[in-house]
Amino acid sequence: MAYSEPVPTADTTRKHPARTAGVHPSVRPISAAEHLAFVRAQRSVSFLQTPAWGRVKTEWRSESLGWYDGPRLVGAGLVLHRPVPRLQRYTLAYLPEGPVIDWTGDIAAWLDPLAAYLKARGAFAIRLGPPVRTDVWSADQVKEGIADTGTRRLTDINAYRTDPVGARVAGWLRDAGWLPQSPEDGFGVGHPQFKYEVPLAGRTEDDLLKGMNQLWRRNIRKATKEGVEVTAGRVAGEQVTDGRGTGGQGTTRRGMTGRDADGQGVSGEDLHAFHDLYVHTAERDRFTPRPLRYFETMFAVLGAEDPERVRLYLARHRGDLVAATVMVRVGTHAVYAYGASSTEKREVRGSNACQWAMIRDALAAGCDVYDLRGITPTLDADDPHVGLVQFKVGTGGQAVRYVGEWDLPLRPLVYRTFDLYMKRRGR
Repeated sequence: MAYSEPVPTADTTRKHPARTAGVHPSVRPISAAEHLAFVRAQRSVSFLQTPAWGRVKTEWRSESLGWYDGPRLVGAGLVLHRPVPRLQRYTLAYLPEGPVIDWTGDIAAWLDPLAAYLKARGAFAIRLGPPVRTDVWSADQVKEGIADTGTRRLTDINAYRTDPVGARVAGWLRDAGWLPQSPEDGFGVGHPQFKYEVPLAGRTEDDLLKGMNQLWRRNIRKATKEGVEVTAGRVAGEQVTDGRGTGGQGTTRRGMTGRDADGQGVSGEDLHAFHDLYVHTAERDRFTPRPLRYFETMFAVLGAEDPERVRLYLARHRGDLVAATVMVRVGTHAVYAYGASSTEKREVRGSNACQWAMIRDALAAGCDVYDLRGITPTLDADDPHVGLVQFKVGTGGQAVRYVGEWDLPLRPLVYRTFDLYMKRRGR
Protein backbone atom coordinates (compact mmCIF):
# COMPACT_ATOMS: atom_id res chain seq x y z
CA MET A 1 0.00 0.00 0.00
CA ALA A 2 1.41 3.35 -1.00
CA TYR A 3 -0.26 5.24 1.81
CA SER A 4 -0.05 5.10 5.56
CA GLU A 5 -3.84 5.06 5.70
CA PRO A 6 -5.32 1.76 4.43
CA VAL A 7 -8.26 2.09 2.03
CA PRO A 8 -11.11 -0.37 2.71
CA THR A 9 -11.63 -2.90 -0.04
CA ALA A 10 -13.07 -6.32 -0.59
CA ASP A 11 -9.85 -7.51 -2.22
CA THR A 12 -7.77 -9.28 0.42
CA THR A 13 -5.31 -10.95 -1.94
CA ARG A 14 -2.82 -8.09 -1.83
CA LYS A 15 -0.76 -7.29 1.22
CA HIS A 16 0.76 -4.23 2.82
CA PRO A 17 4.53 -3.92 3.33
CA ALA A 18 5.43 -6.18 6.22
CA ARG A 19 5.25 -4.62 9.68
CA THR A 20 8.56 -4.96 11.48
CA ALA A 21 8.08 -3.85 15.07
CA GLY A 22 11.23 -4.75 16.96
CA VAL A 23 12.92 -6.04 13.80
CA HIS A 24 15.96 -4.47 12.09
CA PRO A 25 15.90 -5.48 8.42
CA SER A 26 19.05 -5.61 6.31
CA VAL A 27 19.36 -4.05 2.85
CA ARG A 28 20.78 -5.72 -0.22
CA PRO A 29 20.27 -5.73 -4.01
CA ILE A 30 17.44 -7.76 -5.48
CA SER A 31 16.69 -8.77 -9.04
CA ALA A 32 14.05 -7.04 -11.14
CA ALA A 33 11.98 -10.24 -10.98
CA GLU A 34 12.12 -10.30 -7.17
CA HIS A 35 11.27 -6.62 -7.07
CA LEU A 36 8.30 -7.03 -9.40
CA ALA A 37 6.99 -10.00 -7.41
CA PHE A 38 7.09 -7.83 -4.27
CA VAL A 39 5.27 -4.99 -6.04
CA ARG A 40 2.56 -7.38 -7.22
CA ALA A 41 2.01 -8.55 -3.64
CA GLN A 42 1.10 -5.01 -2.48
CA ARG A 43 -2.27 -3.35 -2.78
CA SER A 44 -0.74 -0.25 -4.27
CA VAL A 45 2.70 1.05 -5.21
CA SER A 46 3.70 4.19 -7.12
CA PHE A 47 4.64 3.36 -10.71
CA LEU A 48 7.82 5.33 -9.98
CA GLN A 49 8.80 2.46 -7.66
CA THR A 50 8.40 -0.34 -10.18
CA PRO A 51 11.55 -1.95 -11.61
CA ALA A 52 10.47 -1.00 -15.13
CA TRP A 53 10.59 2.71 -14.29
CA GLY A 54 14.35 2.47 -13.92
CA ARG A 55 14.51 1.44 -17.58
CA VAL A 56 12.36 4.39 -18.60
CA LYS A 57 14.75 6.86 -16.92
CA THR A 58 17.63 6.11 -19.27
CA GLU A 59 19.69 9.10 -18.10
CA TRP A 60 19.95 7.54 -14.61
CA ARG A 61 21.52 4.30 -13.44
CA SER A 62 19.00 2.21 -11.52
CA GLU A 63 19.03 -0.64 -9.05
CA SER A 64 16.44 -2.52 -7.02
CA LEU A 65 17.03 -2.88 -3.28
CA GLY A 66 15.28 -5.15 -0.82
CA TRP A 67 14.86 -5.07 2.94
CA TYR A 68 15.14 -8.52 4.50
CA ASP A 69 13.96 -9.82 7.85
CA GLY A 70 16.08 -12.98 7.84
CA PRO A 71 15.23 -14.75 4.56
CA ARG A 72 11.96 -12.83 4.10
CA LEU A 73 11.70 -9.83 1.76
CA VAL A 74 9.73 -7.20 3.72
CA GLY A 75 10.37 -4.00 1.72
CA ALA A 76 11.66 -2.83 -1.65
CA GLY A 77 12.79 0.32 -3.41
CA LEU A 78 13.86 1.48 -6.84
CA VAL A 79 16.97 3.67 -6.58
CA LEU A 80 17.89 6.00 -9.42
CA HIS A 81 21.54 7.11 -9.37
CA ARG A 82 22.48 10.49 -10.81
CA PRO A 83 26.22 11.24 -11.09
CA VAL A 84 27.76 14.53 -10.02
CA PRO A 85 29.16 16.58 -12.94
CA ARG A 86 32.94 16.10 -13.09
CA LEU A 87 32.76 13.76 -10.06
CA GLN A 88 31.35 10.68 -11.73
CA ARG A 89 32.19 8.33 -8.86
CA TYR A 90 29.61 10.04 -6.62
CA THR A 91 25.86 9.84 -7.17
CA LEU A 92 22.63 11.25 -5.85
CA ALA A 93 20.56 8.19 -4.88
CA TYR A 94 16.91 8.99 -5.58
CA LEU A 95 13.86 6.94 -4.53
CA PRO A 96 10.87 8.75 -6.08
CA GLU A 97 7.65 8.19 -4.10
CA GLY A 98 9.37 5.45 -2.15
CA PRO A 99 10.66 3.21 -0.80
CA VAL A 100 7.86 0.68 -0.24
CA ILE A 101 8.32 -0.04 3.46
CA ASP A 102 6.27 0.05 6.64
CA TRP A 103 6.24 3.79 7.33
CA THR A 104 4.18 3.21 10.49
CA GLY A 105 7.05 1.31 12.10
CA ASP A 106 10.53 2.17 13.37
CA ILE A 107 11.74 4.45 10.58
CA ALA A 108 15.36 4.31 11.68
CA ALA A 109 15.32 0.53 11.32
CA TRP A 110 14.43 0.98 7.65
CA LEU A 111 16.39 4.05 6.60
CA ASP A 112 19.64 3.68 8.56
CA PRO A 113 20.69 0.49 6.73
CA LEU A 114 19.67 2.13 3.43
CA ALA A 115 21.97 5.08 4.14
CA ALA A 116 24.85 2.79 5.11
CA TYR A 117 24.45 0.68 1.98
CA LEU A 118 24.26 3.64 -0.40
CA LYS A 119 27.12 5.60 1.17
CA ALA A 120 29.39 2.56 0.90
CA ARG A 121 28.63 2.48 -2.82
CA GLY A 122 29.42 6.10 -3.59
CA ALA A 123 26.20 8.02 -2.92
CA PHE A 124 26.84 11.56 -1.71
CA ALA A 125 23.16 12.01 -0.74
CA ILE A 126 19.82 10.21 -0.66
CA ARG A 127 16.60 11.80 -1.86
CA LEU A 128 13.32 10.06 -1.17
CA GLY A 129 9.60 10.86 -1.12
CA PRO A 130 7.69 8.89 1.51
CA PRO A 131 4.29 7.90 0.04
CA VAL A 132 2.60 9.03 3.26
CA ARG A 133 -0.18 11.59 3.63
CA THR A 134 -0.21 14.39 6.17
CA ASP A 135 -3.44 16.29 5.37
CA VAL A 136 -6.62 15.92 3.31
CA TRP A 137 -9.04 18.67 2.23
CA SER A 138 -12.49 18.02 0.74
CA ALA A 139 -13.60 19.43 -2.61
CA ASP A 140 -16.04 21.74 -0.79
CA GLN A 141 -13.23 23.12 1.36
CA VAL A 142 -11.11 23.83 -1.71
CA LYS A 143 -13.99 25.55 -3.54
CA GLU A 144 -14.85 27.66 -0.50
CA GLY A 145 -11.19 28.61 -0.13
CA ILE A 146 -11.00 29.83 -3.75
CA ALA A 147 -14.18 31.88 -3.26
CA ASP A 148 -12.85 33.44 -0.03
CA THR A 149 -10.58 36.37 -0.86
CA GLY A 150 -8.96 36.09 2.57
CA THR A 151 -7.78 32.51 1.90
CA ARG A 152 -4.70 32.25 -0.28
CA ARG A 153 -3.39 28.70 0.30
CA LEU A 154 -4.72 25.27 1.15
CA THR A 155 -2.66 25.35 4.32
CA ASP A 156 -4.69 28.37 5.50
CA ILE A 157 -7.62 25.96 5.92
CA ASN A 158 -7.85 23.34 8.65
CA ALA A 159 -7.73 19.95 6.92
CA TYR A 160 -10.78 17.80 7.50
CA ARG A 161 -8.48 14.84 8.07
CA THR A 162 -4.88 14.67 9.23
CA ASP A 163 -2.64 11.62 9.35
CA PRO A 164 -0.55 11.27 12.50
CA VAL A 165 1.78 8.87 10.70
CA GLY A 166 2.66 11.56 8.17
CA ALA A 167 3.40 14.07 10.93
CA ARG A 168 5.57 11.51 12.72
CA VAL A 169 7.51 10.62 9.56
CA ALA A 170 8.19 14.30 8.78
CA GLY A 171 9.26 14.95 12.36
CA TRP A 172 11.60 11.96 12.41
CA LEU A 173 13.22 12.92 9.10
CA ARG A 174 13.83 16.46 10.29
CA ASP A 175 15.26 15.34 13.62
CA ALA A 176 17.52 12.81 11.87
CA GLY A 177 19.11 15.48 9.68
CA TRP A 178 17.07 15.06 6.49
CA LEU A 179 16.43 18.31 4.58
CA PRO A 180 12.98 19.08 3.06
CA GLN A 181 13.08 19.70 -0.69
CA SER A 182 9.45 20.40 -1.61
CA PRO A 183 9.05 24.04 -2.73
CA GLU A 184 6.48 26.26 -1.07
CA ASP A 185 4.36 26.60 -4.21
CA GLY A 186 4.03 22.82 -4.52
CA PHE A 187 5.79 22.40 -7.88
CA GLY A 188 9.49 21.83 -8.35
CA VAL A 189 11.99 19.58 -10.02
CA GLY A 190 10.87 16.52 -8.08
CA HIS A 191 7.47 14.97 -7.66
CA PRO A 192 4.54 16.97 -6.26
CA GLN A 193 3.82 17.20 -2.55
CA PHE A 194 0.21 18.31 -3.14
CA LYS A 195 -2.03 16.09 -5.28
CA TYR A 196 -5.67 15.79 -6.20
CA GLU A 197 -7.25 12.36 -5.83
CA VAL A 198 -10.67 10.79 -6.38
CA PRO A 199 -11.45 7.94 -3.94
CA LEU A 200 -13.04 5.00 -5.78
CA ALA A 201 -13.37 2.21 -3.19
CA GLY A 202 -16.97 1.26 -2.52
CA ARG A 203 -18.37 3.72 -5.09
CA THR A 204 -20.33 3.30 -8.31
CA GLU A 205 -20.25 5.29 -11.54
CA ASP A 206 -23.43 7.06 -10.45
CA ASP A 207 -21.79 7.94 -7.12
CA LEU A 208 -18.82 9.42 -8.93
CA LEU A 209 -20.98 11.47 -11.28
CA LYS A 210 -23.01 12.82 -8.37
CA GLY A 211 -19.78 13.80 -6.63
CA MET A 212 -18.68 15.92 -9.60
CA ASN A 213 -19.72 19.53 -9.90
CA GLN A 214 -22.43 20.60 -12.30
CA LEU A 215 -19.95 21.88 -14.89
CA TRP A 216 -18.14 18.55 -15.08
CA ARG A 217 -21.38 16.59 -15.48
CA ARG A 218 -22.54 19.02 -18.16
CA ASN A 219 -19.24 18.75 -20.02
CA ILE A 220 -19.36 14.95 -19.99
CA ARG A 221 -22.90 15.06 -21.40
CA LYS A 222 -21.84 17.61 -23.99
CA ALA A 223 -18.97 15.40 -25.18
CA THR A 224 -21.46 12.59 -25.75
CA LYS A 225 -23.95 14.85 -27.49
CA GLU A 226 -21.23 16.25 -29.78
CA GLY A 227 -20.17 12.73 -30.76
CA VAL A 228 -16.75 12.65 -29.10
CA GLU A 229 -15.32 9.13 -29.19
CA VAL A 230 -12.56 7.96 -26.85
CA THR A 231 -10.40 5.01 -27.82
CA ALA A 232 -8.27 3.26 -25.21
CA GLY A 233 -5.03 1.57 -26.28
CA ARG A 234 -4.52 -1.91 -24.86
CA VAL A 235 -2.89 -5.24 -25.70
CA ALA A 236 -2.90 -6.22 -29.35
CA GLY A 237 -6.01 -8.03 -30.47
CA GLU A 238 -8.18 -7.01 -27.54
CA GLN A 239 -11.21 -4.89 -28.26
CA VAL A 240 -12.61 -2.42 -25.78
CA THR A 241 -16.37 -2.32 -25.90
CA ASP A 242 -18.51 -0.09 -23.78
CA GLY A 243 -21.87 -1.55 -22.91
CA ARG A 244 -22.12 -0.17 -19.40
CA GLY A 245 -25.02 2.14 -18.68
CA THR A 246 -24.30 5.65 -17.48
CA GLY A 247 -27.68 7.29 -17.76
CA GLY A 248 -26.61 8.77 -21.08
CA GLN A 249 -23.63 10.55 -19.54
CA GLY A 250 -20.77 8.33 -20.69
CA THR A 251 -18.58 8.61 -23.75
CA THR A 252 -18.50 6.04 -26.51
CA ARG A 253 -15.34 3.94 -26.59
CA ARG A 254 -14.43 1.70 -29.47
CA GLY A 255 -11.71 -0.90 -29.43
CA MET A 256 -8.37 -0.35 -31.09
CA THR A 257 -5.10 -2.17 -31.32
CA GLY A 258 -3.12 -0.71 -28.49
CA ARG A 259 0.13 -2.46 -29.39
CA ASP A 260 1.91 -3.00 -32.63
CA ALA A 261 2.67 -6.40 -34.08
CA ASP A 262 5.78 -7.06 -32.02
CA GLY A 263 4.06 -6.06 -28.76
CA GLN A 264 6.58 -3.35 -27.93
CA GLY A 265 4.10 -0.53 -27.30
CA VAL A 266 0.96 1.22 -28.46
CA SER A 267 0.71 1.66 -32.23
CA GLY A 268 3.20 4.11 -33.63
CA GLU A 269 0.52 6.11 -35.43
CA ASP A 270 -1.48 6.69 -32.24
CA LEU A 271 1.58 7.52 -30.17
CA HIS A 272 2.74 10.02 -32.79
CA ALA A 273 -0.72 11.59 -32.81
CA PHE A 274 -0.62 11.90 -29.02
CA HIS A 275 2.86 13.41 -29.08
CA ASP A 276 1.99 15.98 -31.76
CA LEU A 277 -0.95 17.14 -29.62
CA TYR A 278 1.22 17.09 -26.50
CA VAL A 279 3.84 19.33 -28.17
CA HIS A 280 1.05 21.69 -29.27
CA THR A 281 -0.19 21.81 -25.67
CA ALA A 282 3.33 22.51 -24.40
CA GLU A 283 3.74 25.44 -26.79
CA ARG A 284 0.37 26.88 -25.77
CA ASP A 285 0.81 26.37 -22.03
CA ARG A 286 4.54 27.17 -22.01
CA PHE A 287 6.18 24.06 -20.65
CA THR A 288 9.00 21.95 -22.07
CA PRO A 289 7.68 18.75 -23.69
CA ARG A 290 9.36 15.38 -23.47
CA PRO A 291 10.59 13.90 -26.76
CA LEU A 292 8.66 11.21 -28.60
CA ARG A 293 11.39 8.68 -27.80
CA TYR A 294 10.65 9.05 -24.09
CA PHE A 295 7.04 7.96 -24.59
CA GLU A 296 8.04 5.15 -26.94
CA THR A 297 10.34 3.81 -24.22
CA MET A 298 7.74 4.36 -21.49
CA PHE A 299 5.02 2.40 -23.29
CA ALA A 300 7.36 -0.38 -24.38
CA VAL A 301 8.98 -0.92 -20.97
CA LEU A 302 5.95 -0.47 -18.72
CA GLY A 303 3.79 -2.52 -21.07
CA ALA A 304 6.33 -5.35 -21.08
CA GLU A 305 6.27 -5.41 -17.26
CA ASP A 306 2.46 -5.66 -17.19
CA PRO A 307 0.10 -5.39 -20.20
CA GLU A 308 -2.33 -3.34 -18.10
CA ARG A 309 0.30 -1.01 -16.68
CA VAL A 310 -0.07 1.88 -19.14
CA ARG A 311 -2.88 2.92 -21.46
CA LEU A 312 -3.29 5.67 -24.05
CA TYR A 313 -6.64 7.44 -24.45
CA LEU A 314 -7.46 9.42 -27.60
CA ALA A 315 -10.59 11.59 -27.89
CA ARG A 316 -11.69 12.37 -31.45
CA HIS A 317 -14.44 14.54 -32.81
CA ARG A 318 -15.39 13.88 -36.43
CA GLY A 319 -11.94 12.50 -37.08
CA ASP A 320 -10.05 15.32 -35.37
CA LEU A 321 -7.95 14.52 -32.30
CA VAL A 322 -9.15 16.93 -29.61
CA ALA A 323 -7.62 15.45 -26.44
CA ALA A 324 -5.31 12.65 -25.33
CA THR A 325 -4.25 11.26 -21.97
CA VAL A 326 -2.04 8.55 -20.49
CA MET A 327 -3.07 6.46 -17.48
CA VAL A 328 -0.67 4.27 -15.49
CA ARG A 329 -1.94 1.69 -13.00
CA VAL A 330 -0.14 -0.38 -10.38
CA GLY A 331 -2.39 -2.53 -8.22
CA THR A 332 -5.26 -0.41 -6.95
CA HIS A 333 -3.68 2.97 -7.76
CA ALA A 334 -4.52 4.56 -11.14
CA VAL A 335 -2.63 7.69 -12.17
CA TYR A 336 -3.39 10.36 -14.76
CA ALA A 337 0.20 10.70 -15.94
CA TYR A 338 0.06 12.93 -19.05
CA GLY A 339 -2.54 14.97 -20.89
CA ALA A 340 -2.87 17.04 -24.05
CA SER A 341 -5.66 19.01 -25.70
CA SER A 342 -6.24 20.95 -28.89
CA THR A 343 -6.82 24.68 -28.93
CA GLU A 344 -9.50 24.18 -31.57
CA LYS A 345 -12.80 22.52 -30.67
CA ARG A 346 -12.40 23.11 -26.95
CA GLU A 347 -16.18 23.37 -26.81
CA VAL A 348 -16.68 19.62 -27.47
CA ARG A 349 -15.01 18.85 -24.11
CA GLY A 350 -12.60 16.13 -25.19
CA SER A 351 -10.51 16.50 -22.01
CA ASN A 352 -13.53 15.76 -19.81
CA ALA A 353 -14.38 12.80 -22.02
CA CYS A 354 -10.86 11.35 -21.60
CA GLN A 355 -10.92 11.86 -17.84
CA TRP A 356 -14.30 10.17 -17.48
CA ALA A 357 -13.12 7.22 -19.57
CA MET A 358 -10.04 6.81 -17.35
CA ILE A 359 -12.04 7.13 -14.13
CA ARG A 360 -14.51 4.49 -15.30
CA ASP A 361 -11.73 2.12 -16.34
CA ALA A 362 -9.96 2.60 -13.00
CA LEU A 363 -13.21 1.85 -11.18
CA ALA A 364 -13.83 -1.25 -13.31
CA ALA A 365 -10.29 -2.46 -12.54
CA GLY A 366 -11.04 -2.35 -8.79
CA CYS A 367 -8.84 0.64 -8.02
CA ASP A 368 -9.05 2.40 -4.66
CA VAL A 369 -8.00 5.79 -5.99
CA TYR A 370 -7.80 7.78 -9.22
CA ASP A 371 -4.81 10.10 -8.89
CA LEU A 372 -4.86 13.33 -10.91
CA ARG A 373 -1.32 14.10 -9.71
CA GLY A 374 0.05 17.48 -8.81
CA ILE A 375 -1.59 20.74 -7.88
CA THR A 376 -0.15 23.83 -6.27
CA PRO A 377 -1.53 24.73 -2.84
CA THR A 378 -2.63 28.15 -4.09
CA LEU A 379 -6.26 29.19 -3.68
CA ASP A 380 -5.65 32.76 -4.83
CA ALA A 381 -8.08 33.47 -7.68
CA ASP A 382 -5.44 35.71 -9.33
CA ASP A 383 -2.78 33.00 -9.38
CA PRO A 384 -2.41 31.41 -12.85
CA HIS A 385 -2.12 27.96 -11.25
CA VAL A 386 -5.58 28.13 -9.68
CA GLY A 387 -7.20 27.12 -12.98
CA LEU A 388 -5.61 23.67 -12.70
CA VAL A 389 -6.93 23.35 -9.15
CA GLN A 390 -10.43 24.33 -10.29
CA PHE A 391 -10.37 21.82 -13.15
CA LYS A 392 -9.40 18.96 -10.85
CA VAL A 393 -11.69 19.94 -7.98
CA GLY A 394 -14.61 19.58 -10.38
CA THR A 395 -14.18 15.80 -10.19
CA GLY A 396 -15.33 15.80 -6.54
CA GLY A 397 -12.35 14.14 -4.97
CA GLN A 398 -9.99 15.65 -2.42
CA ALA A 399 -6.75 17.61 -2.17
CA VAL A 400 -3.98 15.69 -0.40
CA ARG A 401 -0.66 16.80 1.04
CA TYR A 402 2.12 14.23 1.34
CA VAL A 403 5.29 14.34 3.42
CA GLY A 404 7.19 15.57 0.37
CA GLU A 405 10.74 14.92 -0.76
CA TRP A 406 13.72 14.95 1.62
CA ASP A 407 17.50 14.80 1.21
CA LEU A 408 20.04 13.20 3.52
CA PRO A 409 23.57 14.49 2.78
CA LEU A 410 26.04 11.60 3.17
CA ARG A 411 29.06 13.58 1.96
CA PRO A 412 28.28 17.20 2.91
CA LEU A 413 30.97 18.86 0.79
CA VAL A 414 29.95 17.02 -2.38
CA TYR A 415 26.29 17.67 -1.55
CA ARG A 416 26.90 21.41 -1.27
CA THR A 417 28.77 21.40 -4.58
CA PHE A 418 25.89 19.56 -6.24
CA ASP A 419 23.30 21.87 -4.70
CA LEU A 420 25.19 24.92 -5.93
CA TYR A 421 25.46 23.43 -9.41
CA MET A 422 21.71 22.75 -9.53
CA LYS A 423 20.86 26.27 -8.35
CA ARG A 424 23.09 27.79 -11.03
CA ARG A 425 21.33 25.82 -13.78
CA GLY A 426 17.87 26.50 -12.31
CA ARG A 427 17.54 22.95 -11.03
